[in-house]
Amino acid sequence: MSIKSCFSALFPKLCVWFNRRNKLIVLGFSALLTACAAPPAPVPQRPLAPTAAVAFDAAIDFAVDDLLTQAQRLPEFAPPAKTMVESMLQKDKVVPRSKIVVDVALDSQTGQQTLATRFLDTRLLLRAKARFPQFDVLALPSSAQTGKGLSDERFLLAATLSPISPESSDTQARFRINLSVTDLRSGYVLAQAGVNTTAVGVDATPTSFYQDSPSLARDRFVEGQVRTAQAKTGAEADPIYVSNLTVSSLITEGVRLYDASQFEEALRVYEAAAARPDGKQLRVFNGLYLSNMQLGRMDMAEQAFGRIVALGLSTNSLSFKFLFKPGSVDFLQDPKVSGPYAMWLRILAREMGSSQQCVSVLGHSSRTGTESTNERLSLSRATTIQRKLEGLSHGLTGRLQSLGMGFRENLVGTGTDDLRDALDRRVEFRVRSCP
Repeated sequence: MSIKSCFSALFPKLCVWFNRRNKLIVLGFSALLTACAAPPAPVPQRPLAPTAAVAFDAAIDFAVDDLLTQAQRLPEFAPPAKTMVESMLQKDKVVPRSKIVVDVALDSQTGQQTLATRFLDTRLLLRAKARFPQFDVLALPSSAQTGKGLSDERFLLAATLSPISPESSDTQARFRINLSVTDLRSGYVLAQAGVNTTAVGVDATPTSFYQDSPSLARDRFVEGQVRTAQAKTGAEADPIYVSNLTVSSLITEGVRLYDASQFEEALRVYEAAAARPDGKQLRVFNGLYLSNMQLGRMDMAEQAFGRIVALGLSTNSLSFKFLFKPGSVDFLQDPKVSGPYAMWLRILAREMGSSQQCVSVLGHSSRTGTESTNERLSLSRATTIQRKLEGLSHGLTGRLQSLGMGFRENLVGTGTDDLRDALDRRVEFRVRSCP
């Protein structure tokens, strides 16, 4: 018989008393720990939304504060619960910060990065670091820099800057900032913030890459980012956008290198993107074209331009920036701008001719002059392009139709008539049913 069994047999009443005493001690200690548990942290309150549009910098600050305050309230970002005793005993324990990667902001109308969206990116990161130390908010890393993909990332912040119609009830509002945080594991938007801004501080000048790009880059992937940034909390993020973040990060790195005139390095990044199954994107092909042009590799540039045209025809999204003299159907006489136009027209005629598709040629004009004048001017410009294409490929005769859109479909709308609103003077090609 063990000593414990023997003691229980000899002194049963004493054992019962001892066991009850131990239970009381344990219960008392548990009650003490419960009483000492740190009270739950107060729920952070979202900032009050401005009643009218505010200046650009203030609007960015509000959107960041609102978005990350919402994130603070979510269980996905809650720190592990600790009692007060645990806090005292583990003073040096570091709670890991929640990492959120940020994709570059885009102009939602054009798909471009502008000086305004670059400012939005910079201020967003600074504001998050200064006001929300519990989050590690970082620019989306490029696999070209890290040597790996983005499969380990969980939270994504998407951002857009959108022009607001002049007919808006807020007469001072000119743009709207939209931010969202998506859980990449579930594919759902966890938080979303939006705010209107005035034109103060907003510079819509495209960055060098987008200013030099021959075609409009607002394709299905850009549209996915726009949808995700503007999606309501609880909605599904755009699946095509969130599944192509590795290519998005390569594009961002290529744009950065191109804007820094590092054309060899930019070309390598765009070639890596184009080699991926999900790399068949207009921004990638624009990057291949531009980098090869800057390096004087004309044959490779022509191949890249052919890929732009072929992709645009297959997706019915093909817009080129043919710049004309103001009020004229003659191309702008600047070799840096219109020098490649002959090659563009030759490849357009070749690709359209071999496709056997019927195509509408849509001319657009900037918001300068009367509506009727711009209707006539845009039609004349479309007709000019149509005749040039038919002259290069006789098989196109009867398959092209010219339309003048005036300034009804402006993407920028500033009426500056320079490179800033070049997209408003674009010529667009849309596949249509043959008669």
